[in-house]
Amino acid sequence: MRKRIKELLDAKWETYEVHDFVKDDPIRIPEQFSRKEDKEISGFLAATIAWGQRPTILKNSQSLVERMDHSPYEFIMGAGQNEFKALKGFIHRTFNEVDLFYFVEALQRLYKEDDGLEAAFAEGYQNTGSMKGAIGHFRSKFFEVGPPGRTSKHVSDPERGSSAKRINMFLRWMVRSSERGVDFGIWKSIPTSSLMLPLDTHTGNIARKLGILERKQNDWKAVEEVMLELRQMDPNDPVKYDFALFGMGVYEKEEYGG
Repeated sequence: MRKRIKELLDAKWETYEVHDFVKDDPIRIPEQFSRKEDKEISGFLAATIAWGQRPTILKNSQSLVERMDHSPYEFIMGAGQNEFKALKGFIHRTFNEVDLFYFVEALQRLYKEDDGLEAAFAEGYQNTGSMKGAIGHFRSKFFEVGPPGRTSKHVSDPERGSSAKRINMFLRWMVRSSERGVDFGIWKSIPTSSLMLPLDTHTGNIARKLGILERKQNDWKAVEEVMLELRQMDPNDPVKYDFALFGMGVYEKEEYGG
């Protein structure tokens, strides 16, 4: 049974890990940069607001890049009163300028004091050996200066059961090296084999249809459950099946019940 599912998912991965498939994906925001720091900062911000309709996500993510003069790293490092004026009025659903101001200040601290985003995640991974620990460690550093209001809600917490879909998506972009040039693979301090599936409605529905996920909630326990199966199919690159599961869920609903 697992062999047949693996053959199906391998075929669908071949179909969907292509640039045409991600032409409307938030990954297109960091893709426009060559500098590592620009990729990871723009990618982190794009992933943070990656919920809702894709055209709106892309429009607002690109607006952020433009407000930062198309130089996210330089903007973050030099951010002061004048720079914050360029961010005023930004809003994406419940993520507003108050949240954005905190994110910019927190990113500035990370890059000036702790060697940036990669180091914050890598330290947590090295300490715990897990992506759950890596995300938890990052959150503690990112929010060590008390965030205002509900700002901390914009970085999901697997310790509280969240599937952390957007953070896992961002980590896939940064860590996974794709021969097809879709993911960037610019972080070398975390192994691709440890990445976790960015579980959402589409990937969850298909995983249940195929019998590789039984848990009904799309939470962290469900992520761990489905990863046990995906690592059996490809222990070195299990999250490549994100492309297969998501593609089947979005484009093959009638056949697979996504």
